[in-house]
Parts: sequence; structure tokens; C-alpha cells
Amino acid sequence: MAAQTRGFCKYCGKEYTKAGMAKHLTACKERKSILAAAKGKDGCYELMVYGKYNSDYWLIVQIKDTATLKDLDKFIRDIWVECCGHLSAFDISGQLYESMPSADSFWGEPPKSMVCKLKNVLSVGMLLGYEYDYGSTTELSIKVLDHMDNVSQKDKVVILSRNNPPDIVCSVCGKNPAEWVDPTHIYDENAFWCEACMEAGARKDLEEDMAAHEGDEFVEFEFEIPEYFLPVCNSPRMGVCGYEGSNRYPDQFVPDKK
Repeated sequence: MAAQTRGFCKYCGKEYTKAGMAKHLTACKERKSILAAAKGKDGCYELMVYGKYNSDYWLIVQIKDTATLKDLDKFIRDIWVECCGHLSAFDISGQLYESMPSADSFWGEPPKSMVCKLKNVLSVGMLLGYEYDYGSTTELSIKVLDHMDNVSQKDKVVILSRNNPPDIVCSVCGKNPAEWVDPTHIYDENAFWCEACMEAGARKDLEEDMAAHEGDEFVEFEFEIPEYFLPVCNSPRMGVCGYEGSNRYPDQFVPDKK
């Protein structure tokens, strides 16, 4: 069995697996001390967000219960999935909440708007689904771990922990860290390329093209890396559609205390 990804606790900097982190956060002394010293009027949910089919990618966040599903959708888009402005939806106990809901009820209960406060739809222990892009879909699962009252929280969403970027090795040389992914082979074993192997492959293609057109006039050749290659990034949407990573959040989560 492959090793599970691990992440750092925001408060104490200790490293755990996804399940270990969820357990640790309930007992973290640094977290308890900070929460006790900063009592406020906010109510917050603690959520675990992870890839439905690849749980190597996970987040544990604290979000105000007065925030809306739209706020949670924006956070997920910003950190993990946004590429081309696709539609998205939450599935809460069979009820869909869509980013752009339609009144069409042909397929059953019509979807509702995401402009809905979390405290009106979530409860501790609940497991809900999330989809981004109904074509090349990225599916996530979200578990409601806890709810706390009397919390002082400035931002709507605070990251408590996030998986460290998985160690992905180049499929070609088997040695160097992968930097690029070929989306046409994302489900194969040969999807990942390091910079050196990708440049070598591009040079080989160039040489073959030049040899095939040897003697031809007015034929221009240019060394280039395939435009459709996408960067390796810490997201369950890596290699899908045109996703190139987050513009707001770095791949490596840095705790408050190292």
C-alpha cells in the first residue's frame, strides 16, 4: 500500500496523515490555547475536504457558519479547481445547490442557489458531495467534522491543514521530480515528465521533423515544448482541462509554527 500523504498542523507544525490530523486538531494544545485567548461571537464549522477518488489530496478548514455555500465554492475554486469558469454544485442529502441554478425541474427536484448560509444546511457528521465542471468533472467529498461557538475569526475560511504535495517522479527517467503532466495520458503510468526529459523529447521530435523535410525549402522548424502539457500541482484537478494550479494559494501549506 502506498504511503498516505501527510500535512502540517497550522498551530503546532506537527505532521500527520489526513485521519491523524483530524484527530490531532481536537487535542492540539496550541490550538486550544489560541481559541481560548481569542473568544468571539463567531460560530464555525470544521470541514474535511478531499478528492472523492483520490484522497491523497485533502484539506481541513475552519469556516464561519454564517458563510454561504457560495463562499465555500469560491474557496474550493481558488485553491483547487478553477480553470475555465465551469459550473459547480454541492449535493447535500440529495438536494443540489448549484452555482447557476436552473428552474427546470424535468429531472426531479430543481437545484437551489448556493447563496445559502452553512448553518442552515450543515450539521456535524454530515457527508456532502461537490462537483466542478460537468464535462471533465472533478468530484470532492466534504465531511463536517465539528462545530464551535464563541470563536473569533477574521477570515471566512481558515486552512487548518493541507496535504503536502505528493512525491511524483518522472515517468520517463524514473528519477527526477515530475514538473509537467501530459493530460492525454493522465490515467496512464506515463503521464509525468521532468523538465530534462520533456526537453529531450521535444528535441527528438524536432530532429525527426527536420529529417522528414530535409531538402524542402521555406520550411521553418522551431524547438518547443507541447503547449498542451500542464504543470504538476497539488490538486485533485491536476492534468484536467486547462488547470494550471492556484494563483492564490501555494502548493505547500506553511504552518504558523514551524
